[in-house]
Amino acid sequence: MSPRSALPWPLVALFTAGYLASYLLPTTVGRLDASLPLSATGAGAVGSALLMGSAAAGFLLASRVDRLGPRALARTGLLLAAVGYGGAALTDALPAVVAGAVLGGLGSGTATAVAATGIAAQRDPHRVTTVGLLCVSALAGAVYLTVPHLGPGHGLPLAAVALTALAVWPATGRLTASNPAHRHEHAPGGRARLPRPRAGLVLAAAVFCWSLAQNSLWGVSSRIGLEQAGLSEVTVGVVLAAALGGGLLGVVGAGALGPRLGRSLPIGAGTALIAGCIAASAAASDLVSFAAGQIAWNTLYPIVLSYVLALGASLDARGRWAVLVGSASSLGTACGPLTGSLLSAQAGYPGMGLVLAAVLLAVAVPMTAVALRTRTVERGRTVRPAAHPDAATAAAHYEPAA
Repeated sequence: MSPRSALPWPLVALFTAGYLASYLLPTTVGRLDASLPLSATGAGAVGSALLMGSAAAGFLLASRVDRLGPRALARTGLLLAAVGYGGAALTDALPAVVAGAVLGGLGSGTATAVAATGIAAQRDPHRVTTVGLLCVSALAGAVYLTVPHLGPGHGLPLAAVALTALAVWPATGRLTASNPAHRHEHAPGGRARLPRPRAGLVLAAAVFCWSLAQNSLWGVSSRIGLEQAGLSEVTVGVVLAAALGGGLLGVVGAGALGPRLGRSLPIGAGTALIAGCIAASAAASDLVSFAAGQIAWNTLYPIVLSYVLALGASLDARGRWAVLVGSASSLGTACGPLTGSLLSAQAGYPGMGLVLAAVLLAVAVPMTAVALRTRTVERGRTVRPAAHPDAATAAAHYEPAA
């Protein structure tokens, strides 16, 4: 079997388990609001706490996965996710739900950090990432179609994440250190310095705002459909599942395009298009406008996301910037539900959409600038053939989802 045809399915499975909670955010937040003594803002805060735990795990583990052991870390993360989300699903006590959500978030972040580091060492990381996005989008779409028919309550989406973590556990037995050549880099003089710190910090800050804007809308999408567009929960679930189906097409498109368009054009133009979709989706007042906005937005989102995180990976072949940029994205995701709830409460859903669109247009500029600068630097390098497997590994670019 050729190296291109051999997919690291344990990493794909871990990727899926780690990302599922953020994909199910709208139904989780909406059901917390409906089934617990929480306001809409309070439910958004719980969603933010869950994702904050995920981001914290990513920041803590960015450069420690190989040192601590990917197999042990992956199993720890999956265990935390199963116990945290499972416990939150089985209780109606608000403090226990919050604690379980945060614990589960730590588990999700640990799983995604391990997956990110492992994918960075692959010969074709873009392909692995697109398959991972494909799997998590398909699984989340299935949950959106199924959960409304199983009854009310906050426990069902949380239980889906917990069960996914348990299902992925057996795959961790095949995880190994992502690149043995990197382990001895720590030995002589301690931790290696991060390359291109200015570009990395600018990109991480911009990605935080980019994800914050995206997930501010995603976190209240269910409420827009229910309250502003006047749809039933079943209909909203079908629309969000269709939107994730559009995301599947976007993932396939990103995989087919690969590096052909470079990074600056997909990031800059794609973010501008997403800004328009978000403004339109937030202003939706009926089924057609709600569905059109959500599907268009979710089709574009994974395409741009893969290029953004590929850009982070190109700053460091060891994948540390990839994990840190992914964690910045998770931090923005974590702040999204609360920000969306506060903005919509103050300005209404259409006003929130305009604010978020403006933020996206603003951050598209530094992200595109970093992409252009990185492309210039890469063109100036002498490209050497990867005669040794480690050389191919070190040259690989990575697009995780953290």
